[in-house]
Amino acid sequence: MTSAVFMGTPASAIPALAALNEIADVALVITQPDAPTRRSGRPAPPPVKVAAAEWGLTVAQPRSSAEIEASLRGVDLDVGVVVAYGRLLSAGVLSTTRTGFVNVHFSLLPRWRGAATVARAILAGDGVTGVSLMVLDEGLDTGPVMAVNETEIEATETTGKLTARLSMMGARLLESTLLAYLAGSRKPARQFERGSTAAPRLTTGQAQLNPLDDRELALRKIRAYNPKPGSWFTVGGERLKVWTAYESDEWVPAGNIVVETGTGTPVVGFADGAVALVEVQPAGKLPMTGGAWWRGRKVDHATVDPAAD
Repeated sequence: MTSAVFMGTPASAIPALAALNEIADVALVITQPDAPTRRSGRPAPPPVKVAAAEWGLTVAQPRSSAEIEASLRGVDLDVGVVVAYGRLLSAGVLSTTRTGFVNVHFSLLPRWRGAATVARAILAGDGVTGVSLMVLDEGLDTGPVMAVNETEIEATETTGKLTARLSMMGARLLESTLLAYLAGSRKPARQFERGSTAAPRLTTGQAQLNPLDDRELALRKIRAYNPKPGSWFTVGGERLKVWTAYESDEWVPAGNIVVETGTGTPVVGFADGAVALVEVQPAGKLPMTGGAWWRGRKVDHATVDPAAD
């Protein structure tokens, strides 16, 4: 049976680990070290570590490329599978298996390369995305592609929901393609540089909503930055995250907040239209409906603080 190492960290990598476990002997699972959580500050295991331990798989958590290579050198491996591991692999690591490493990548290469492919696709207004199964090289998502699977991005889909869907698609693509590739009947094709786009990590600063933006951009931001870091603006110096919103027919000047007629939902004006705030989260509090947040303010009107340049 094919001997494999799996490398991944977040929950979105777990379906591929399960799929690989069905078609290969997973000799080792490598994931990132435990990291402190924001709430408790105590180290917590990555989701892949939790799943692998529950399934009785051997887990390693190296902290450097040298440690990764050392953990692999003593293992007889045919192939490596990488899904959202969180680190580029060195040439030394890539040479530790007989047929190299393959990657389940959450975009249609070369459209998005980098850490935030799903969010960037939503933010850019892409209508279609998908998953690519590629052979890893030392570049950032530049290796040859052996299979792809496309899907439309739904109009209300958040990064969290789309990632979950792509993770299942990627697992099925891995299960149906990997053994054919190892047998030599599936030949990868090199990528072209034309059309490639960088997808760097999201930042909290970029997630700020600017009332001078178009409404469509604001709605895409809200979807793209959900579940993290969360889109936000400030009112009276207090930060408010916006988790769910919809296009409103209410006319509201840009930067103003009023109550939508007939619904009790707060509505904020943008450059060319208004957005209704369905679910929000004030700083230091749990998520709540926009109506509950607005009633707690006990005002008829508010203004969004100017966005930073």
